[in-house]
Amino acid sequence: VKEFQPDLTFVDLKMPGISGFEVLEAIHQIDPTIVTIVITGFATVDSAVDAMKKGSYDFLPKPFTPDELRLITHRGLERRRFALETIALRREKKMLREHFAAIVSHELKSPLGAVQTNLFVLADDLSEKLTEDQTEKFKRLQSRIGDLVNLINTWLRAISVDINSIRENFDQVSIETVVHKAVENTQIHATRKAIDIEFTIADGLSPVHGDEVTLVEAVVNIVGNAVKYTRIEGHVSINVREIDEEIIITVSDNGVGIAQEDIPHLFEDFYVGKSKTEGERRSGVGLAITRRIIEAHDGSITVESELGKGSTFAIHLPTAYEPTANVPDMN
Repeated sequence: VKEFQPDLTFVDLKMPGISGFEVLEAIHQIDPTIVTIVITGFATVDSAVDAMKKGSYDFLPKPFTPDELRLITHRGLERRRFALETIALRREKKMLREHFAAIVSHELKSPLGAVQTNLFVLADDLSEKLTEDQTEKFKRLQSRIGDLVNLINTWLRAISVDINSIRENFDQVSIETVVHKAVENTQIHATRKAIDIEFTIADGLSPVHGDEVTLVEAVVNIVGNAVKYTRIEGHVSINVREIDEEIIITVSDNGVGIAQEDIPHLFEDFYVGKSKTEGERRSGVGLAITRRIIEAHDGSITVESELGKGSTFAIHLPTAYEPTANVPDMN
């Protein structure tokens, strides 16, 4: 297998010297994309099923006809082709992300940063000579460039979230603290729109094992979206509870809702759905970042929504438990 590098192998389970199971394991270690098909007699069909559970693609019971051999070979080679194409697409996506980050950083962020700095210096130098109207135009320019810089930083953040680096900072984290900080960060926007944020946190919640900074960012993204897509004088509610060693953070709103065709794509990078509210900017990366952060904490995020009636997002996080000390038996 190492020398020939096959696309597909047939492995008999009963062989002298080494069992078929050992061969399957060795092949998987060499290249997990190689398709393995088990050959077995009718008496060992159960063993073939066990082999499939360990990664074998299919099994071929003896005796078999040439047509059966051709058919299962064809299916196996199709499986191999799809596996290699998937790997190639993932590699291409990774390269595109890296190239995009480089382009954004060097071709956009740096020049805009220089323009922003010089604009502030120029406004300060001319402050005594500018008319009120000219001063207002300078402020609008500064604001628009600031928005562009923030948007670029958001894009970079979306493609640079490293799950491994997040996990390096894991510690015992209080969900109460995370939610309170997230509400504080979104309260100003909610106040501007006269949106009431109500939150209920159950008593005695277990901590989670994670990184407080990124968890706050994840909850801010969800609560911020609820505020963003809720109309003026709307309502957002946050509920935090613990069920079966799992913390569940639910964020509900009575906003514009999400079209059903958009829901499967919400957590993809740069995806912007059809639902929108007047005057709100969207980058299409907040939920993608949130998903990565939650998955880095071994959690999950779900959404339920109906267009025109609001949305409910639920974050599920496993609780953290300290190992119980061994107590000696005194009897």
